[in-house]
Amino acid sequence: MSMIHNITNAAADYFPMLLRKAPPRFVTESGKPVHSIVAEFDETPKVYKAAQKVRDAGFTKWDLHTPFPIHDIESAMGMKTTKLPLLAAAAAVSGVAFAALLQWGTSWVLYPTVVQGKPFEAWQPFVPIMFELGVLFTAFMCIFGMLALNGLPRWHHPLFTHDRFMRVSNDRFFIVIEATDPSFEPAKVKKLLEDAGGSHITLIEDAD
Repeated sequence: MSMIHNITNAAADYFPMLLRKAPPRFVTESGKPVHSIVAEFDETPKVYKAAQKVRDAGFTKWDLHTPFPIHDIESAMGMKTTKLPLLAAAAAVSGVAFAALLQWGTSWVLYPTVVQGKPFEAWQPFVPIMFELGVLFTAFMCIFGMLALNGLPRWHHPLFTHDRFMRVSNDRFFIVIEATDPSFEPAKVKKLLEDAGGSHITLIEDAD
């Protein structure tokens, strides 16, 4: 059920006129939805160890922001392999199947025409179009799938309302645990980040 809610909420970001987000689990005193809790770190080793603690605590909806790449941070965060290759493969198969159906349906069912004495079910003449549509579907899936998996395009992010977050491009590191995480509890998250060495722990409101 949570997966359906996640998909619906993600789709609502792209089509707000058609879909509505599920009611937020947590709201602030002003009635605004809670987006996340963010903690600041000033050293690479500290944020690396903090990432391991967040990972071991079982959180899945969280991210780490740094001013430069950190070696092996993917392992510390427990990041899984992207689903984009599977989506691309599904798009390729769909493109080939659509091309085959389109050509067979046109030349065999709608407008049956004998060409050079070949049987209607011959597949060899259809290979170029099957290849082209397979590549076309895959290319579009790679582009739009990548954007969707990254939550893009998004012209504004709730973290931009946090003044200290602007230092992420200079000399600070930030761990953000989102309120949509199944294990999210404000008090629990705050204590975890405090124990991990985080400072300036702040609750971020959703900017919707």
